[in-house]
Amino acid sequence: MLKKIFALISAVSVMIASAACTETQGENAPLTAENSVQTEELALSNPNASEEAKALYDFICNTYRNGIISGQQESTWMGSEQYEFDYIYENTGKYPAIRGLDYMNDDFDGVNRRAEEWYDKGGIVTICWHCGSDFSHSWDECMKTEIADWDKALTEGTPEYEQLIAGMDKGAEALKELRDKGIPVLWRPFHELDGGWFWWSKGGAENFKKLWTIMYDRYTNYHELNNLIWVCGFSGNGRDYDKWYPGDEYVDICGADSYNDGSNAKLYKKVEEIVGTAAPICFHECGRIPTVKQLSDDDADWVWFMTWHTEHITDHNDTDTLNKIYNDEYVITLDELPDIYGNGD
Repeated sequence: MLKKIFALISAVSVMIASAACTETQGENAPLTAENSVQTEELALSNPNASEEAKALYDFICNTYRNGIISGQQESTWMGSEQYEFDYIYENTGKYPAIRGLDYMNDDFDGVNRRAEEWYDKGGIVTICWHCGSDFSHSWDECMKTEIADWDKALTEGTPEYEQLIAGMDKGAEALKELRDKGIPVLWRPFHELDGGWFWWSKGGAENFKKLWTIMYDRYTNYHELNNLIWVCGFSGNGRDYDKWYPGDEYVDICGADSYNDGSNAKLYKKVEEIVGTAAPICFHECGRIPTVKQLSDDDADWVWFMTWHTEHITDHNDTDTLNKIYNDEYVITLDELPDIYGNGD
């Protein structure tokens, strides 16, 4: 029934080409035609967004405060590209709705292949990018490299700026392949942006905001990546988010991550103070998944959760609780997604 309701809402919303957030009536109530109430129309920041991106955003907005979409970050080094997904299915009989991928180590071909495979299953794709300040390599370089001169790197026409753009464009070329196949992406660049440990935040808030807007403009207006939904991901420190926020005109979904147990409602409220009702709020990385009861008791209305890979899903979530979460009607799994993109029969 829930799947049919979401499918109906998604279809109607696409026809009228509007995105709306809804407000739950009643504690922990699943979305139904009776309790779905439009509170504010939302549109993607990119006025030229693809129909697939609009449909996905519409679905996310309609889900917000009425359910939580399940997500899982992948690993590729545990003997199988499906390591986390097989583990979840073996313990719950379900697959997550969102697959988290990472362009780290310039794995553009592999990530795009897995993204397309997940899209073909009807799933939702989100991509982040662990890389050094030259947009190469992986996590170590995120931590250890820096921009030597932020003023020069962010000033158009300098050699440092051209080097920055050249690195940035590698990701754009990969994302174009997904765009040309009609695959929308929850694009999550420069995550944990306020944390101070990755190179993109070592220059301070003002330089970070300039960096974000340069990428947004380059990807949106120059490369015409109209398949992107821009996700701004704060760290779990809960401090000074307002100083780091790029602005509503550059962000479609906002969130934070935490590896602390529980609903992390205080963190949710911190993000809500920044975006208000202007964007859905996501729990874009976590370790132990909050239970539905914890979310309900604490009024933590995350629109999705995404568990981090390897031991974060296998060692930090007991299997009984994992099974209950994935089989709760409030939690949306891969099999419960409607035909968001209109690709079905």
